[in-house]
Amino acid sequence: MTADAHRTLRLAPHPAPFLIGGAEVTQQLLAEELAAAGWHVSYLGSHEAPWNGATQLPGMRAHLDAHRVPYDEAEGALLYQWNGVDCSALMQNNVEHVSGGLLRALRPDIVFTAQEGSARLAALARPTALVAGLLHSVSATGLGVLAGRPHYGLAVSKFVRNRAPHTTGTRIGVVYPPFARPRPATDTERTRAVLMINPIPAKGSQLLHQLIRLMPKQRFTLVEGWWDTSADFAAYPNVTYVPRVYDMEPLYRSHRLLLVPSTVEDAFPRVIVEAALHGVPSIGTDRGGIPEAIGDAGIVLPPTAGPEAWARAIRDIEPEALGERARTRAARFTRPCLPELRELGF
Repeated sequence: MTADAHRTLRLAPHPAPFLIGGAEVTQQLLAEELAAAGWHVSYLGSHEAPWNGATQLPGMRAHLDAHRVPYDEAEGALLYQWNGVDCSALMQNNVEHVSGGLLRALRPDIVFTAQEGSARLAALARPTALVAGLLHSVSATGLGVLAGRPHYGLAVSKFVRNRAPHTTGTRIGVVYPPFARPRPATDTERTRAVLMINPIPAKGSQLLHQLIRLMPKQRFTLVEGWWDTSADFAAYPNVTYVPRVYDMEPLYRSHRLLLVPSTVEDAFPRVIVEAALHGVPSIGTDRGGIPEAIGDAGIVLPPTAGPEAWARAIRDIEPEALGERARTRAARFTRPCLPELRELGF
């Protein structure tokens, strides 16, 4: 079978490039790498937001129009092509039904699936295709795909691999997320402001409120993540709140430091490596895969550290020297992933 005859089907919560979190970016880049290698990639997801079930179709249409990407709509689905990948944005309750139809029609060689409903989809695809479950977190949802007994479990960090339960018939290996190389540097001036992305309770917003009040002369830039929390920070004169954006490069280039005060066990936060690729080191909590992502190119604080310890770390850090070390370390993640999949046995 020739390379361009191979088909891969990706079943994910949301199609590229929308409703993006770390898991979605990882899947988007891997799908684009497969497409660039000559595979026919079909990417299915939902246009309904996971936090409230509301459709995101108006914003999706506007984004596609702005990028002059043609699209079709049929029976509540938005169909388009993004960077060589055939994308379908469906109503959530139609994903499994449409996936079953595509499995029969496309007869894919490989199926990648993750997150909500992935165990059922893995079990559905397993008899006729090689199935890879993407293990993006250690939550019940993140590891739930293993209940469908995929042939492979692709853990995004050693932390996730060590927390994944043994599953008969499933080979679990670590494949760190892919990252795109930054565009050529511009003359953007770095401000003294520090950056935080997705300021919600699970990501440390309670500590962030204390820190903002403790450091009134320090500027903070907060970027909307899973949902809009701008009203929670509107009273602070030293806070700039940025609505959700698809291109983070200008923000990384204009800030000197990234804060990752998560209260949950993040698997391998993409933002840490993305920021590092632009010379921005991170201060993060010693939870989950955060220390694994930061390595020796940032500061890791214990979960018990209070706002005073965080403020001291912000004041004492040497962002230029540490930023260059972070950039060098992060460069190793800007590599193709397909050779690693072959080594696992794909």
